[in-house]
Amino acid sequence: MKQTIAVAVSLALSAAYANAAPATAKPNAAEAQRFLASTEAKFDKLNLDQARAEWVGSNFITDDTEAIAAYFGELALTASGEAALQARRYNGLKLKPDEQRKLKLLQLSLMLSDPKDRAAYASARAALTGAYGKAKYCPKNADGSEAACMPLGELEKILATSRDPAKLLDAWSGWHMQAASYKQRYADFVQLSNKGAREMGFADTGSLWRSQYDMPPEAFAAEMERLWQQVKPLYDSLHTYARHKLRAAYGPDVVPPTGPVPAHLFGNMWSQTWDNIYPLLKPEQGASSFDLSKVLEERKTTAKEMTQYAERFYTSLGMQKLPASFWERSLLTKPRDRDVVCHASAWPIDGKDDVRIKMCINPTAEDFTVIHHELGHVYYFLGYQNQPVLFRNGANDGFHEAIGDTVALSITPSYLKQVGLMNEAPDPKADIGELLRRALSKVAILPFAYSVDKWRWDVYSGKTQPADYDKTWWQLREQYMGVKRPAPALPNGFDAGAKYHVPADVPYARYFLADLLQFQFHRALCREAGYTGPLHQCSIYGNEKAGKKLQAMLEMGVSKPWPEALKAISGEDRIDGQALLDYFAPLKAWLDEQNRQLAAQAK
Repeated sequence: MKQTIAVAVSLALSAAYANAAPATAKPNAAEAQRFLASTEAKFDKLNLDQARAEWVGSNFITDDTEAIAAYFGELALTASGEAALQARRYNGLKLKPDEQRKLKLLQLSLMLSDPKDRAAYASARAALTGAYGKAKYCPKNADGSEAACMPLGELEKILATSRDPAKLLDAWSGWHMQAASYKQRYADFVQLSNKGAREMGFADTGSLWRSQYDMPPEAFAAEMERLWQQVKPLYDSLHTYARHKLRAAYGPDVVPPTGPVPAHLFGNMWSQTWDNIYPLLKPEQGASSFDLSKVLEERKTTAKEMTQYAERFYTSLGMQKLPASFWERSLLTKPRDRDVVCHASAWPIDGKDDVRIKMCINPTAEDFTVIHHELGHVYYFLGYQNQPVLFRNGANDGFHEAIGDTVALSITPSYLKQVGLMNEAPDPKADIGELLRRALSKVAILPFAYSVDKWRWDVYSGKTQPADYDKTWWQLREQYMGVKRPAPALPNGFDAGAKYHVPADVPYARYFLADLLQFQFHRALCREAGYTGPLHQCSIYGNEKAGKKLQAMLEMGVSKPWPEALKAISGEDRIDGQALLDYFAPLKAWLDEQNRQLAAQAK
């Protein structure tokens, strides 16, 4: 999910600063309050302009729209940086807690004082996003002529559906080679970003990112490692089982008995989720034959109808209907006449009711889940719209990703039956199959979501130089994920850049945190709903009591440190992987027994 920059202010702030007390005068509380009021009053204008420019730039990819997005990005960078520097002046004053928090949030920003640097930064950011969106793989025919070019969406379909390792390798390699064309621009961007972070007193951009979690950056890094070690045993069991099944499907020449598994075999371009290979991994017994994708396709479910299913879930919790403008202005299907960034995203255009989705929705089970997720962002936008401008964001970025995923955990057989997509609830004995299917998404992504930003932290710190981008990327993927590059490394390769969030400069730790938070939220909301059965069978659909609890947390925005928001919904003030482990406990026991049996058979 890509959001517009939450903290963006008008260049007119410069005029406001000129009217403020001179820098040599001793600051006071009244001056700080005037500064904050002036800053927030001018937020909306540039935030709106930039959101619209980025919307157009993502939906009509041309050199002109790229330049427009870069222009407004530069304005936002300039204004937010100036505001951050001015905010420093009031540190140490005795102010109200809300005012102190606003000053702190303002200072979590890049600042490039040189206008040429700001222009280069904004231009590079727009160009990188545009290059990713326009990238296509153009394979060669047997006679050497160029075949039809394939965008990412078509290549992803091959990864998802083919069981021919040669075709999988071609699609995987074809996409990954595209990123090399913008490697140097990314390396230049890293240097500019670091310069802006250092101007604000941070060691580098990675340190700035880690400072956004209401704790010191080194403490956040340690917290991420603690959480990973907590859930690693479950991932290891899943990975071991997947290896056995992939080896059976593709043979020992393709899948080794030990060590990392080739990355192109997991049904996903980045091996981050494995649900597309569920047919290869499903239990011989205890698996439901229900296929949601087949039902949606047979019913010719439109993109709008897919979105309406998700909307009805949120309204069943007592939340409002989506504004009429949502349906008028969102992009729900891929246009035939132009390039767009199809990566699903939610957009708070004006900070109020103009909320949108940009997603190329297909009638699949995956997109059914994704649209529930994206509307989680939208309802978060709507929930905190009455907060002051500086507090209109998630408690932390992991919260923003977790809301929709929490709702998606309630896409259970009972929910599907209630909304008419499943005629008969499956046999309760099919629970293992459903848990496995969900683990292929929720558990498989954990080490990927962790390692993406571990890689970037090293890039931003200078520990990893451009010449070693691929080397470090694959070292981390082998260490944490147990997957390897399926072909020799390319000269000057940039495999990390084949993942949208890297060229788009979107932090990824949020997805790791969200994957854990959603299970804490789900457990808390199920308790609020009075549910006492197995956690994986709980759906809060239609429960307004649970919805009220969720809505109260959404309305807080980022007005309080995130542990307070977590406590408001769950009663806990620390992120903990135990809820996820409890949810998948029956699967863990089953996986361990399967692995024992499969290992014995292999001897």
